[in-house]
Amino acid sequence: MNDNGNNTGGEASAVTTELRGHVLLVGLNRPAKRNAFNLAMMHELAQAYGRIERDDEIRAGVIYAHGDHFTGGLDLAEVAGIFGKPEQAIPEGGLDPWRNDGTRWTTPVIVATQGLCYTAGVELALAADIRVASADTRFLQFEVQRGIFPFGGATTRFVREAGWGNAMRWILTGEEFGAEEALRMGVVQEVVAAGTQLDRAIELAQFIAERAAPLAVRGALASAHRALDEGHDASVAHYTEDIATLLGSEDAQEGVRSFIERRQAKFTGR
Repeated sequence: MNDNGNNTGGEASAVTTELRGHVLLVGLNRPAKRNAFNLAMMHELAQAYGRIERDDEIRAGVIYAHGDHFTGGLDLAEVAGIFGKPEQAIPEGGLDPWRNDGTRWTTPVIVATQGLCYTAGVELALAADIRVASADTRFLQFEVQRGIFPFGGATTRFVREAGWGNAMRWILTGEEFGAEEALRMGVVQEVVAAGTQLDRAIELAQFIAERAAPLAVRGALASAHRALDEGHDASVAHYTEDIATLLGSEDAQEGVRSFIERRQAKFTGR
């Protein structure tokens, strides 16, 4: 896969990528199948996440979908065979897009949804840092109606983001809910007019990439992850050391200079 959206054989990729400055746009690209996840899409998406994390020039990622729908969920006919074998969905050089592999990611990811956002799509969004939903987005976590339960992170992240009662209301019934309900629960952070969700996600990503110091963003994410994984006290215990490290960076010095000179800072990540 490369940035023109084609694989090396010239066939359309299941995932497209486009680098805009310091922002990597990653598009789900099976619109004829409602962007249902098959193995190829999982592999290419995992590789894109690996690129987001490992390329220091990328300061934010945006995940979106081509066509009318974000995703109808898993293409069960193609992926049922890897249930219980998650390693088969992650190729060499890739990272788990659902972020259940224990990696503490260091680069922010913003997801833009529209149309159907079912099952694995809800969990993909919940694994991101910021979610923007088109007003026409319809969310569904209906695994219990198929004899299983969500296994991509909803039983942890949905509960964390929305609270126990809100999460159980939708996980245990498997009913569909809309963008405004998602906003009320904190499952998404913004609801925008249909067709503008990608523009808004890119706007947020570019703001982070251009206005925020990369080392400070990574530090903030690391501190927040530590609080979730190890607790409040563990995170606080690292404050002094982490801030002292940042204060010695070129970006921190540039931040002070830009404040004194009343101009926008130009951060380099050093």
